Amino acid sequence: MNLYKLTLISLLAALATVGRFLFSFYPNVQPVTAIIIICGIWLGPLYSVVLAVVTTVLSNLLLGMGIWTLPQIVSWSLIGLLAGWLGKYRHVIPTYIYAAFAGVSGYFFGFMMAVTYGQVGNHFFAYWLSSLPFDTYHAVGNVVFMIVLYPVLSRLFKQYENKNIQSFKQPNQSLN
Repeated sequence: MNLYKLTLISLLAALATVGRFLFSFYPNVQPVTAIIIICGIWLGPLYSVVLAVVTTVLSNLLLGMGIWTLPQIVSWSLIGLLAGWLGKYRHVIPTYIYAAFAGVSGYFFGFMMAVTYGQVGNHFFAYWLSSLPFDTYHAVGNVVFMIVLYPVLSRLFKQYENKNIQSFKQPNQSLN
């Protein structure tokens, strides 16, 4: 990981954390998932996992840590890994496919949280059914954030890529 990408991940984590805090009064509506997906598309799966971990820890320091922190990290990391795989084809996949992926990711995130709470309280099915409206808020919020943020952040990533083409081609540089 080079210094440019480390700085970029830090800025994206700050953006996601502030966005999560600003939208905390809406249930499950947050830009975190969309930002992790965009990071995975442009920087790859490793960087999206790093972003997922940093964003979860930072935002939970503001909003509260609990038994949900680890499942959030795992869920957002898996979403970022899938987005990194999709990013290999970013030149041929249209934006609406990414928006649909973001919507499905909202339901996936909720399912993973239900699996975790089901292990703790043995009420998976009841928890999962009761969380479906909130998962829908998350999914719709993800689609909206993806439609709004993807063009803006993609333009910034393209500028970054053009200026720092060496750092994109050499992913295993050390911090010198």
